[in-house]
Amino acid sequence: MGFQLPGIGNAKQVCKGAEAKNVPKGYFSVYVGEIQKKRFLVPISYLKNPSFQNLLSQDEEEFGFDHPTGGLTIPCTEEAFIDLTCRLNCS
Repeated sequence: MGFQLPGIGNAKQVCKGAEAKNVPKGYFSVYVGEIQKKRFLVPISYLKNPSFQNLLSQDEEEFGFDHPTGGLTIPCTEEAFIDLTCRLNCS
């Protein structure tokens, strides 16, 4: 299984697990999906973007600071997350 998003990291690293050593400098990992969660590597620069900050606010409302996967879980569909990150890459 593999998938590649521009600016979201190597798909082989994304699928290997939540260990911090698999996250390159300048990135953080998030888990996205409604039923089955997929792990994505996201550039830290996204944290400055208002659209991404809104998504994180929704995350805080739904999960608080107790994330079931052990990492940051984003409460949206994989398609919506990919759409947002593609728009962020283009801006």
